[in-house]
Amino acid sequence: MKFNLSISRTYLSLAVALLAGIFTACSPDETDAELAPAPTSEQVQFTATPNPDNANLITFTNETPGAFRAIWDFGNGATAEGQQVEGAFAVEGDYTVKLTVFTRGGYAMNTKTVSIAATDFSMLDREDYNFLTGGADDADGKTWVFDPVGPMNFGGTPEAPSSWWNQTLADQNDCMKDDKYVFRLEGFKFENQSGGAMWGMNNGVENVCVPQTPGASTWTLYEEGGKTMLAIGNGETIAWDDNEGIYEVIELTENRLYIRKTCCGGAGVRNYVLVPEGYAPPVEERAVKPLELEDNFDEDGSITWQKEALTLQESYDNPAPVPINTSAKVALYAKQAGNDFEFANMFANYDYNFDLTQNNVIKLKVYVPGYNDFTTAEGEDWAIKNLLKQVSVKLQDGTAAEPWANQVEIKQPVNQLDKWVELTFDFSPFAERTDLNRVVIQIGGEGNFIPGIFFLDDIRVEE
Repeated sequence: MKFNLSISRTYLSLAVALLAGIFTACSPDETDAELAPAPTSEQVQFTATPNPDNANLITFTNETPGAFRAIWDFGNGATAEGQQVEGAFAVEGDYTVKLTVFTRGGYAMNTKTVSIAATDFSMLDREDYNFLTGGADDADGKTWVFDPVGPMNFGGTPEAPSSWWNQTLADQNDCMKDDKYVFRLEGFKFENQSGGAMWGMNNGVENVCVPQTPGASTWTLYEEGGKTMLAIGNGETIAWDDNEGIYEVIELTENRLYIRKTCCGGAGVRNYVLVPEGYAPPVEERAVKPLELEDNFDEDGSITWQKEALTLQESYDNPAPVPINTSAKVALYAKQAGNDFEFANMFANYDYNFDLTQNNVIKLKVYVPGYNDFTTAEGEDWAIKNLLKQVSVKLQDGTAAEPWANQVEIKQPVNQLDKWVELTFDFSPFAERTDLNRVVIQIGGEGNFIPGIFFLDDIRVEE
C-alpha cells in the first residue's frame, strides 16, 4: 500500500462537498421533516485492529449505525473511503485518525489516537524516499546543492520559463551559491545549511541576503490535487527565505530534484533545480539541424509560440482578407502600454541548434494598422522612444542565462500601413553559428512604452 506522511489539506472541503451533494440529490417530494436526526460525534464509532503479522498495519472498521458513507483520514497524509479500510503507519508515534460518516440526517466526525510502537524501516523503502535521502543505509542523509547550470527561474511566468528569469547559479546572489540542504530518512529530518544567509526579502527589500539561523525541521512528501508536493516544516525553506516551504515536485530522481513554487500573487513561478553535492551533471550535446518553421495560423503549424509581456491571439480573423493575404485567420500581436511591456515579443524554442547553412531565410507577412500611435515618445533613454513601424527577427541561444547577449538580429522597416506586406530576413551571413535554438519575433521596437496592435501571417523558412 502506498502512503504518505503529511496532513490532508482538502479533507474538510471534501466532506462539505459530499454533504452538499447528498442534500441536493433529494427529490422535491422530500421534506426536512423526513430527514433522520443529524448524527452526533459521540455516535461515530470505529475500531482499530493491528494486523497480527505487522503491527504497523491497522484495519479500521466503521461501527456507526445508519452510516452509508465513511471517509477516513489516517493522520499521516493518507486517506481512504469504505466501511472497512487498512492504514499503513511506518513511523513510530501517535496518529490522530479521523472518521467522517454520512447518514440520512447529515454528517459527523470523531477521532481516535493510534499509537505505533516502533518504526518499520522496510515500509520506508520507497523509491522517492531513497532518491531524496539516500535511504535507510545512509545515516548522514543526502545533501543537495543547486545545479550550476540550472535552469533557475525566479518569478517568470510559467509559459515563458526561458525569458531573462532563466539563469544559472553563477548569475545568482552570492549568498545563494553556498546553500546546501540535507534530507535524512531517520526522523524525516531536514537541515538547512545555508551558510548563515539566504536570498530573499529583508525589511521590505527584495533580492537581498537575509541573515539565517536554521532551526530543527522535517520534510514531507505527499500527494495533493494530482501533484507530488514537498513540504519543509518549522518555517524552513529552499532557496528563497519566505517562511513558506511548500513546493511542487516536478522531477525527483537519484541525481536531480526539480521543484517549483508559485509566487508573485500567483502570477509567476520559481523553479529550482538541485543535484547531490559532488555530482557533476552531464552536458548533453545538442543536435544541429536545419531550422523548421511554418505557421499560417489557419491550422496547427510546426512550432508552439510562447510570449513574453505580449498578448498573442492565434487564429484571429484576418482584418483585411485581400491580396497579398486572403487567409481567413492570422495572428493578433498586441503590445500594451508601459515599461512592463517594453520588451514584448513572441518566441519559439527548439530542442536542437540551427544549421544556418540551410534554411536560413525567414519570411513573414505583417499588417501594421495606421491607427497605432507612432508619434508619442515615451521610453528608455537608450531606446527610440516611439512605437516603430518595424519587425525584428532574432535568433538566440535559449539555453543561455542571457539569451539576448549573443543573439543575431535583423530588423526590417514596414513602409506601407493598413495593408499586408511580406518581409524577408536573410540569416545566411551567420551560417557559421551553430549555437542558436530560439526564434524571436518582435514588432514595434523595444524600449518604448507605447502600445501597438499588429497582425502576422504565413511565417516560414526557406533555403
